[in-house]
Amino acid sequence: MGQVTGEQSATQHFKAVQPSNPASDLHRIKAPPLFNFASDVVDSWAKERPNAPALWCVHAQCGSEEIFTFRQMSERSSKAAGFLASCGIRPGDRVLLMLPRIPQWWIAMLALVRMGAVPVPATLLLTRRDVEFRIREARVVAVITSADGISKLDGFEGRKFIAGSDAPGWLSFDAGAAAAKPLAGVKTAADDPGIIYFTSATTGEPKMVLHTQASYGLGHRLTGGLWLDLRPGDVHWNISDLGWGKAAWSSLYGPWQMGACVFAFDAAGKFDPTLTLQALEEFPITSWCAPPTALRLIVRENFSTRRFPALRHCVTAGEPLNPEVFNLWKSATGLCLYEGYGQSETVIMIANVRSMGLPLKPGSMGLPVPGMDVRLIDPEQNEVPAGTEGEIALRVRPDRPVGLFKEYLASPEETRQAFAGDYYLTGDRAIRDEDGYFWFVGRKDDVIKSSGYRIGPFEVESALIEHPAVLDVAVVGKPDPLRSQIVKAYVVLRPNTPANDELKTDLQVHCKRLIAAYKYPREIEFVHELPKTTSGKTRRVDLRRKDATMLA
Repeated sequence: MGQVTGEQSATQHFKAVQPSNPASDLHRIKAPPLFNFASDVVDSWAKERPNAPALWCVHAQCGSEEIFTFRQMSERSSKAAGFLASCGIRPGDRVLLMLPRIPQWWIAMLALVRMGAVPVPATLLLTRRDVEFRIREARVVAVITSADGISKLDGFEGRKFIAGSDAPGWLSFDAGAAAAKPLAGVKTAADDPGIIYFTSATTGEPKMVLHTQASYGLGHRLTGGLWLDLRPGDVHWNISDLGWGKAAWSSLYGPWQMGACVFAFDAAGKFDPTLTLQALEEFPITSWCAPPTALRLIVRENFSTRRFPALRHCVTAGEPLNPEVFNLWKSATGLCLYEGYGQSETVIMIANVRSMGLPLKPGSMGLPVPGMDVRLIDPEQNEVPAGTEGEIALRVRPDRPVGLFKEYLASPEETRQAFAGDYYLTGDRAIRDEDGYFWFVGRKDDVIKSSGYRIGPFEVESALIEHPAVLDVAVVGKPDPLRSQIVKAYVVLRPNTPANDELKTDLQVHCKRLIAAYKYPREIEFVHELPKTTSGKTRRVDLRRKDATMLA
């Protein structure tokens, strides 16, 4: 796909180092009094493995590539921190970072962390209103964006930096960082603010999730070392957008904690499953992370001639994984998909961990990772027995686990509700089987109550997605005077599939063959697309509101 620029230019540099019992001590992480991810992790790799690749950016449209070593990332982020400091950015200042998949995102992230400023990542998919909301709520003092983002920042009176190009009235991040003196010797306390993420919000306005420097930066050793199964020399590709929490998990903290190279593929457009498969073939990607939303499209592609010679490990998170998608991917590639569970508020909590050698159960989130005391509890905070639905709760007393957020910023009541008794309450519901594996049911508000039955939307969606006509689906509870609620399915059909009553009946019969009859969708509506959050999660709340409005 073009010429390589930067220090590294040959794939022989990407040779994985075999791990030695990787699960043995990762969960014993303790935060020191002072910690800074940029200086304590990235700079350490720059000293230990200075010429090892840290970042590999591929720009599909222009056919160019850039590869940066850990030494280069250390040096460039130090100079970028010096430039930002010279422009008046101080420790504790909140800076909105809204960039595409270009090296400047990683350089800016490291620079802000290094100097003790607080990055507020955002996606370019946000509207002007979304951006204004984040700037106002987070009290942002500066923004770093690209040419695609400046139109959403009219009227912003703070410091404005543009990366990748120039614009009147904007400071050039590239030129300033190139000419600045490095910023070194900054010490940040473990409890200093580290990063603010806005939740993807399936209901209401997004909340601000505040993580500290050490808890989040160190906690993702669990993510990178256990779930992602990374080691020095690996090349890890996370296809998710840089504007939400999955980027911290899988495009920054997780891989670099383990000394792996982050791969970034910038196609400058909507997700393209064909280009994705082409990249997996062409580049020596050893570890890959894709959300179920993307996987549902990918497994519909023709795999007959595809070969992924370097790929050894595949993970997925963000939404539950349908067993049908798991089976189609494994059948086509011979590789399993290792599901993991966590939130913007946490690092990895529950996962299928390859290095532990435990069996996979398609559709299960897996087992609690070492160091995470995860329970299923009832409203009185009693642990429920196997086979009984309960809320996923993380025990925080007597020992608070590393990787858990500090608070919902400026929302003390919501913080109080989330930390109840000895637990952090996730708001997600699941069932644990006799072997200890967790099976996702849904968000509290998503669970459907029909004729006395409790129905998790995911189980119905998993059945529907197995039908060859279905591309995507969301299931909600629709108000009903007789049954309290009925199961309603919103279905996106595959291209060139006719939408008619006959197909609706066929889908209902299909469901009854796979799941209990009381769970089948009594109503089906065909739609062109489903409402999604910026992180790709289905907004069932919008569908419920639509039904409520129609009934009013």
